[in-house]
Amino acid sequence: MREDFLHYLWKYKKFDFTNAETTQGEKVLLIDSGTHNFNSGPDFFNARLKIGEQVWAGNVELHTKASDWYFHQHEKDKNYDNVILHVVWEDDVEVRRHNKTPIPSLSLKNLVDRDLITGYQKLFASSQSWINCEKSFKYIDDFTLRHWQERLYLERLEEKSILIQDLLLKSGNNWEAVLFHMLAKNFGLNLNGDAFLSMAQSLDFSVVQKAAQHSLQIEALFFGQCGLLDRQFNIPYFNQLKKEYAHLSHKYKLTNSGVIRPKYFRLRPDNFPNIRLSQLASLYFKHKNLFSELVASKSLKAIYSILDIETSLFWNSHYTFPKEHKERKKVLSDVFKDLVLINTIIPLRFCYSRAIGNDEVEELLSLIEQIPAENNKIVQNFKKLRESCVENSLQSQAMVQLKKMYCEANKCLDCAIGVKLLQGKA
Repeated sequence: MREDFLHYLWKYKKFDFTNAETTQGEKVLLIDSGTHNFNSGPDFFNARLKIGEQVWAGNVELHTKASDWYFHQHEKDKNYDNVILHVVWEDDVEVRRHNKTPIPSLSLKNLVDRDLITGYQKLFASSQSWINCEKSFKYIDDFTLRHWQERLYLERLEEKSILIQDLLLKSGNNWEAVLFHMLAKNFGLNLNGDAFLSMAQSLDFSVVQKAAQHSLQIEALFFGQCGLLDRQFNIPYFNQLKKEYAHLSHKYKLTNSGVIRPKYFRLRPDNFPNIRLSQLASLYFKHKNLFSELVASKSLKAIYSILDIETSLFWNSHYTFPKEHKERKKVLSDVFKDLVLINTIIPLRFCYSRAIGNDEVEELLSLIEQIPAENNKIVQNFKKLRESCVENSLQSQAMVQLKKMYCEANKCLDCAIGVKLLQGKA
């Protein structure tokens, strides 16, 4: 028996509370189970109970065995002194608070329906499954799944907001600077995201704004800060960049000693750092008030139009400085634009709308639902279980959140799907 199952039983009152008694023989009347606490401290705050003839208000702690109280050393922790009831599966020992006073115990072992226990055991029966409920996932009704996906996506937005808020604090509330940092990370993708972000953070954004007045300067700034101009080539374009960067470096007292050097290993040529940095430079040369433009854009078409950019001319025939190839324009693909929307623009607008007190959630949900679903291993595996479960990017983002934060952590009893299956209502 796992402790999270006890949390589920208590939170949703899934036990015979009409016959609940403490192991000391006093009747327990559950008035309010309290607020589930996911941080340190007692498991449920502000519960209200009647034990015998006395009404109590306080916290509730749950354990598989009562002796776990001592295993976790709660008797030494004053934070547990206001626990009014110890809810356990097996009451194997009397427990006491820090001040030595005893705590009433309620054992759930004989108060839970056997079918519920069997359903719980089946949910965690196979350790070989990709997810615990993979045999039952296809039977979940559409309403439960869609509603849970929306909640998961908003949860994912909240997590992405953490980085944005940190960058906002460091930039002195400069939203344009935060956008630049987020875009740089996004343009670096998984392999070079941290490298590009370190480049962005090595610059005061005012330098970017000034350099963006000239296409060669902004490109030189990005290439130079990333350490891509440290070599020697007898190439006019390379030498122009190097000269511009030397000028900028001296003028603004730049250093790139703390910048992570970008990698090329196992990248498709279109994702080489040279190409992505040139496109990022082009974006800032083309749009001087990028944040304002993106916030004002209400349609997907308008945002895509802003992202209609390409590399400088040199990169039409190169992937690296010395190697030339047949000329072709290197524009941002639709798939890459979608990634920028998913990982930068929508999360940033989500944070900004809250900051100015203008709730834009419904509009953002509408935007993300218009973007095709991502194609990654998590999405592919969920679609094998249920083809129609992922049809747009809201749903693909939701399923990534589900797999990483719930399935992999075995938090089935905090998941709407797991709860529905446990209740036998799939």
